[in-house]
Amino acid sequence: MTAAAPASILAAREALTGFRSHSVALSGRVVEVVGLLAEAEGFAAPVGSLCAVGAARKRAEVIGFRGTRLLLMALEDLEGVSHGERVHLVTTRQGLRVGPALVGRVVDALGQPLDGKGPIPSEAWVPLHREPPPAMRRRRISEALSTGVRAIDAFTTVGRGQRMGIFAGSGVGKSVLMGMICRNTEAPLNVIALVGERGREVREFVERDLGPEGLARSVVVVATGEQSAVMRVRAALAATAIAEHFRDQGRDVLLMMDSVTRIAYAQREVGLSAGEPPATKGYPPSVHALLPKILERAGTGEVGSITGLYTVLVEGNDVNEPIADAARSILDGHLWLSRRLANRGQYPAIDPLESISRVMPDVTSEAHRKATQEARSLLAVHQENEDLLNLGAIVKGANPRLDRAVALIETFRSFLRQGMRERSTLADAVRGLEQIVSAPMPSAAAAKGARS
Repeated sequence: MTAAAPASILAAREALTGFRSHSVALSGRVVEVVGLLAEAEGFAAPVGSLCAVGAARKRAEVIGFRGTRLLLMALEDLEGVSHGERVHLVTTRQGLRVGPALVGRVVDALGQPLDGKGPIPSEAWVPLHREPPPAMRRRRISEALSTGVRAIDAFTTVGRGQRMGIFAGSGVGKSVLMGMICRNTEAPLNVIALVGERGREVREFVERDLGPEGLARSVVVVATGEQSAVMRVRAALAATAIAEHFRDQGRDVLLMMDSVTRIAYAQREVGLSAGEPPATKGYPPSVHALLPKILERAGTGEVGSITGLYTVLVEGNDVNEPIADAARSILDGHLWLSRRLANRGQYPAIDPLESISRVMPDVTSEAHRKATQEARSLLAVHQENEDLLNLGAIVKGANPRLDRAVALIETFRSFLRQGMRERSTLADAVRGLEQIVSAPMPSAAAAKGARS
C-alpha cells in the first residue's frame, strides 16, 4: 500500500537522515498494541527502520516480524494510538546529524538538544549502526593516556584506544570518578553517554561532577530511565557514532558510557517483547550479540582513537553475573570500585589488587612496571594479614616483608586517595609510586605508629 507522505513525515525524514525524502511513502495500519509494542500490517520494512505511528506521529522502530506483521517498538509512549491508524515508513537507515557544534552540548538519543541552548548546527550525517574497524587495520596501542586519577595512572595505566570497564555496585562513586576523569584527562574530547540514569542525576552530573570546564570539551548524550528501551539502546549507539565521527577526523576521543548494565536491561526488554526466548537470568540472545557490537566499535582506527570507559553495575557485588562476565571478556581491562574501601573513606574507591589493564605492558616503562609489581605485592601481603594485624597476633620481625608492608600502608592509602578537584598527571603518578616503593624502611617508632 502506498500513499502520499504528509509534510510532517517528510520533515521528520530529512531531520533524522540528512537526506531529502521522496513524496511517496510506504504505509500500513496498526492492528495491535501491547505496552510499547505495536504490530502493523500492509507494508514491508527492514529491521531497524523508523516509522511514524498514528495521527500523533509517534516514533517506533521495527524490531522484527511475526508472520506478515511488523513488530514496532515505540521510542515514546503509544498512548492515544488506536486500532487501524496509519503507520508510515520514515527511513530504513537510522542516524543522526553531527558536527563541531555538538561539543559543549547535552543532547538526547536523537541528537536533539536538551540544554536549552537552541538548535545545533551540523555538517554531516552518520549512521547509528556501523561495523567496527577491520582487525588488521587497527593500529596497535602503544601510547599511554593520562586519566588524571593517580590510582588508575599508576596501577592500571590506560592506553590510547583501550577499552576499560569500571565495575562497581551502586553508590560507590562511579559518577564522581567519571567526572574526575572527564575534567583531568589529557584526551582533547569526551563523549559521555548517560543511559538509564535518574532524571535528577543528569543535571547533577553535568553541573557538579563534570562542571563547566569538563562540559566545554564534552558531548553528553542522555536517555533517562523512564524513556523507552529503544531510546536507551539508541543513546549508546548515538554516543558511539558521535565518537566515531570525531575519531575519523584524526582526533583522540574519550568515550564514557554509564552503564553497560542498563543497556543490557533495555535490550532485554526489546528482545523479550519481540518473542526471543529468555536465557541466563532472563537475558535473551540479542543482549549478548549487542554488547560486542557496541564495545568493539571503540579502539584505534587508521587515524585517531576512541578510548572507551564503560561502567558496569555489579548486582550484589557478584562479578560473575552474566553481564559483568560478558563485558569483562570483551574489554581490555577493568577497574574495580570496592565498597569496603568506600566505607573506609577512600575515594576514589579503586582497589588496585582487583583491577587490571591488559595493555599496560605495552604503554609503560620497565621501571614503572617494576614499581607497580612491588606495590601490588606489598598491598597483597598487608591485605592477607590484616585480620591478624588488627588482633595483634603478628610479631614484628617475624616477617620482614610484612613489616615493610605495615610501615608503608598509610603512605599507599594516602597516595590512592584523591580529592574531586585535585589534579594529577601520569608523570606525577609514576614518580610518586616509584618514590614510595624505593623509600627505606622507617624507624622503629614510626613503624610501631603505623602498626597501631
